[in-house]
Amino acid sequence: MEKTIAEFEKFGEIVLVYGRDILWAMVILIAGLVLAKAVNRMLRVILTKFISNKTLVSSISAIVFVLILVFVVAGAMEQAGMEGIVVQRIIFGITMAIVFLIIIFRPYMPNLPFKVGHFIKTGDLMGKVEATTLTHTRLKTVDGKTVFVPNSKILKDFVINYYFTPERRVEIEVGIGYDQDLIKAKQIMETLLIEDPRIMENPRPAVYVVNLADSCVELSGRGWVKNIKYWKTKCDLIEKVKLRFDQENIKIAFPQRDVHLYHEASPSFPEGEGTQNLIDNMTGET
Repeated sequence: MEKTIAEFEKFGEIVLVYGRDILWAMVILIAGLVLAKAVNRMLRVILTKFISNKTLVSSISAIVFVLILVFVVAGAMEQAGMEGIVVQRIIFGITMAIVFLIIIFRPYMPNLPFKVGHFIKTGDLMGKVEATTLTHTRLKTVDGKTVFVPNSKILKDFVINYYFTPERRVEIEVGIGYDQDLIKAKQIMETLLIEDPRIMENPRPAVYVVNLADSCVELSGRGWVKNIKYWKTKCDLIEKVKLRFDQENIKIAFPQRDVHLYHEASPSFPEGEGTQNLIDNMTGET
């Protein structure tokens, strides 16, 4: 019991003597980390405007971040009471080692082809990137699910990043019967595309005959739209095409097969004993 009380008293003396310095060291460390992250983000934005090589931009930003962090840690250690010369030697050694590793191994470290906030599709998943770590990417899918995808899986699969393509082409595909008015159907679809204010004027929307299928003539209406309006625009146009075709009495085809039956005349045989023998030979009877 006396030993425990003595230890508490000793701890209290240390807190009284060094408590203020330790507190200030923690403040310096936390403020330095916040500053380092802010400078790193600003530096990436600035460098991206002048340097197209993303690997080089990442390397420079990482080196600057480490240097700022080193000075912050050094200041915190000195504030906590360590000798300046010792701190300088430790920091110098750590700095040189980290910079060396960044320069040598950074080009070989895989980079994810997206950033937080980008809307992507990878494999069967489509959604917005909410966060990334060294091992996983957190994805918010279009139906509201949160999915944690291993980065190793993403790097091995295809990735579509819609951030780099602000416009997308809408395709409205429909099949009409061979007995329908093809020219009229094309004009209706083209008119609906042009009248929709979300469809861009350039390039001009158009309708093509893309295939002569087994049971229909396949038409494809195509126009460009902003990414954010893609899905709603496509759904609206499909509905408009169906309703307008109904009004104009243009029948949309569906899978079908025509069966033609041919009636052949029965063979005629001469009457008599020879006829009966012929029939018996054909039926196998004796």
